[in-house]
Amino acid sequence: MDPYVIALFIHICCAIGLYIGTGMGLFSLAALRRAQSVEQVRTILGMSGTTAPLTAISGILIILSGLYMAETSWGFTTPWIDVALVSLLLFGATQGVAIPRLRAVGVLAHTAEGPLSPEIAARIHNPLLAIGFAAQAGVLLGFIFLMTTKPDLISSIIAMAVALVAGIGAGALFSRAPRAGQLATAS
Repeated sequence: MDPYVIALFIHICCAIGLYIGTGMGLFSLAALRRAQSVEQVRTILGMSGTTAPLTAISGILIILSGLYMAETSWGFTTPWIDVALVSLLLFGATQGVAIPRLRAVGVLAHTAEGPLSPEIAARIHNPLLAIGFAAQAGVLLGFIFLMTTKPDLISSIIAMAVALVAGIGAGALFSRAPRAGQLATAS
């Protein structure tokens, strides 16, 4: 069997793994924003933590398989590959925005009991948490666009910029949604 085909299969499976992890992050954030107690927060974070190994392994293998395919078939002077490689920094930055903030919620919830404290609620509703996860999804969508269309350099840069801005915009809109307590009082 052709090693390129195996690498491509691994690459696609890992893209799915990264989407599962990012989707779980977005789902968890939506659930956290509705949580009323610390116990609910711990349950949601425990559930979302189950995808962390999948996300980490997928991230490592997608890079390795992508580098293999670039080295053996495409070359590192292919514009869309160059943009994808640089965009790995964007993906890392989006994780660097979201993951530490989510962990901080977990640390606070670990020792608390009962209803959400204002500090935990404020951290859950931190706009950077939503923006980080949504931007991560946007960058992943940009990667998929590059892999499927294989555009020239300018189109690749524009596509990744649009994907990032769309993700940031979606996160900003999501972060402005009313809090769970505000929804109850509005009815």
